[in-house]
Amino acid sequence: MSLPKYEEYRESGLAWIGAVPAHWRGPISLGSISSMKGRLGWQGLKADEYRDEGPYVVSSAHFSEFKIRWDECPRVSDERYETDSNIQLEDGDVLLMKDGAAMGKLAFVADLPGKSCLNSHLLLFRPLRSDETTPTYEPKFLFYYMQTGLFQEHIKVNGTGATFLGISQAAISKYRVVLPSLDEQAAVVFFLDRETTKIDALIAEQEKLIALLAEKRQATISHAVTKGLNPNAPMKNSGVAWLGDVPTHWAVSALSYLASIETGSTPDRAEPRYWNGSIPWLKTGEINWAPIREAEEFITEAGLANSAAKTARPGTLLMAMYGQGVTRGRVALLEIEATYNQACAAIRFGRRLVPEFGRYFFMAAYDHVRDAGNETSQMNLSAGLIAKIRLPVPPVDEQVEVVRLLDSETAKLDVLQAEAERAIALLKERRSALIAAAVTGQIDVRAIVNA
Repeated sequence: MSLPKYEEYRESGLAWIGAVPAHWRGPISLGSISSMKGRLGWQGLKADEYRDEGPYVVSSAHFSEFKIRWDECPRVSDERYETDSNIQLEDGDVLLMKDGAAMGKLAFVADLPGKSCLNSHLLLFRPLRSDETTPTYEPKFLFYYMQTGLFQEHIKVNGTGATFLGISQAAISKYRVVLPSLDEQAAVVFFLDRETTKIDALIAEQEKLIALLAEKRQATISHAVTKGLNPNAPMKNSGVAWLGDVPTHWAVSALSYLASIETGSTPDRAEPRYWNGSIPWLKTGEINWAPIREAEEFITEAGLANSAAKTARPGTLLMAMYGQGVTRGRVALLEIEATYNQACAAIRFGRRLVPEFGRYFFMAAYDHVRDAGNETSQMNLSAGLIAKIRLPVPPVDEQVEVVRLLDSETAKLDVLQAEAERAIALLKERRSALIAAAVTGQIDVRAIVNA
């Protein structure tokens, strides 16, 4: 789409924007046109005060694609809601996460399902009104502007805090913008709503494709490591519910009979001489299916000697025994010699099991391995639980054939996934560029909207 420019421009006086349409007003500080409200938290609010019904409490954890997932928001009593009218939400409010890892995250409030208010760490933007009805800006215009790198970079640059980065309300209030008329802002919003909806639909198609590829990958791996490559092979009951039938000539064995399993350790962090050496030391966050060729941290010979840390050789399969989110149960093959922490299990296979086959098996068994951890009070795995896992054991030459096939098939799927990810990246770049151009007047959308 070839988009027209305005006929006349002037310098905005803002280095980060440059020239703007001559008739746009400003620079104007956000503090002069917007009410900005937030809170530090309710005194004494406890988790047991949350309700099944009542006003919603919104935090950035409930933001998804600039919208609020209301079904995930906790609820409080009407009495708690009425504690502070300043942070009660209205349709058209713009919400900004002002500190922490999610600093800069945004949501636009629309279609409120009921009474709602802010949780800590969020800042609410609402236009001031020059009279009883006329707002100083179109709320969604500001929402789109805040998505741009121009604003997000301001937040990053002006954030403070050594360990917990945040930006103050005062710093945000000083940020200056240049604005068109309200009618023109509405035209920009209409244009961006329409165009970003189209782009978002294309992104959703690519994300759906990636999900389908992931399903295809899992199904391909699961079938190969549990049924083999010969569709005519006679089958037998494996004795393991989720495995079902396996080829008759395959064995089924507990992992303890096929491999040694050890856990690692962390050298004392208070001893500088134990750290920043030359020995790779791994954590569960580095176990992410892909072969491990490098480490984020290193220990010294002294650290190894004065701790329970152990060295694992290439070909060892590392499993994350506990970790946040999806980490627990993931595996990765070592391609380097490395040590590892106590949250990792090092599985060293004997002659009956090819390491690459073991990796593919545990990829297929991921959900079932995690279920084993669910049986414990801490939702963690242990070397003992892992040792009890039963797995199919084809003849070694057949394992090699399975690995060869899966390497080939997953490589093809990797190519398709990479193409989809590139398409998403380009679409997101297009989306960001279009928004930035429209809200800074680099394109004139009035004629397009009115056509």
